[in-house]
Amino acid sequence: MAKGKKYRDAARRYDPELQHGPREALELVKSLASKNFDESVDLVCRLGVDPRKADQMVRGTVTLPSGSGKNVRVAVFAEGEQAEAARAAGADFVGGSDLAEQIQGGMMDFDLTIATPDMMPTVGKLGRVLGPRGLMPNPKTGTVTPDVAKAVGEFKGGKVEYRTDRYGNVAVPVGKVSFEPDALDANLAAVMGEIMRAKPSASKGKYLKKVSLSSTMGPAVRVDAGAYDSK
Repeated sequence: MAKGKKYRDAARRYDPELQHGPREALELVKSLASKNFDESVDLVCRLGVDPRKADQMVRGTVTLPSGSGKNVRVAVFAEGEQAEAARAAGADFVGGSDLAEQIQGGMMDFDLTIATPDMMPTVGKLGRVLGPRGLMPNPKTGTVTPDVAKAVGEFKGGKVEYRTDRYGNVAVPVGKVSFEPDALDANLAAVMGEIMRAKPSASKGKYLKKVSLSSTMGPAVRVDAGAYDSK
C-alpha cells in the first residue's frame, strides 16, 4: 500500500532502526502523528512463543490506569436480571437468540462480546462469525462471566484484551496521541508488566524479541526491549 506524504515526511525525521527508551519512544510517536484526528497509540510486541501450541498461547486482559480513550462498544449475551444489569452498566447491545440472529444477519457494530456462562451454547453457534474477528467470549479474558455488569464497566473504563496472533505478535492500544506523556507512560508500563508476567513456562530462549510503538497512521518506533527483558 502506498504511503501518504505526511507518513513519508514523518519517517524521514527519525531512524527506524534506532531503539529508544519507553518514554522517549512515546514522545517520538506523539511528535510523528500527523493526522487531523486523535490517533491511537499502539504497542506491538514480537514474542518468542509458538502460538500453535496451547501451552505457549499468551492471552489475557490488563486495565489501563489512564484509560484507553476509546468508546468501546459492547455486545452482551444475557437474559433476565443479568440483561437488565448489563443495560444499566452501559452495554450497547443486549440479548439472547435475538442478538445472535442480528449478528448472523451482519450486524457487527461492536468491539467486544461478553456473555453469561449459560448463554455460551447460543454464542457458540456464532463461532464462524465472531472467531475470525477475535470477538468470541472467553473465560480467560473475563468475557464469559456471571457478573456481566461488572465486566461491561471494566472494559468501558479502560480494560483491554491482548493475545498472540499466529506469528507470535501481541498488539495492544495504550492510549491516544492526545494523552499526556505521563498517562501514556503509565499505560505502557501496565501493559508491558502484564505481558512479561504472562510469559508461558514452556517458552524457551528470548521471550521479548521486538517492541515497537506507533500512532494509527504513523511509522513504527523501536523500543529497547532490554528495558523490560534482559534475557
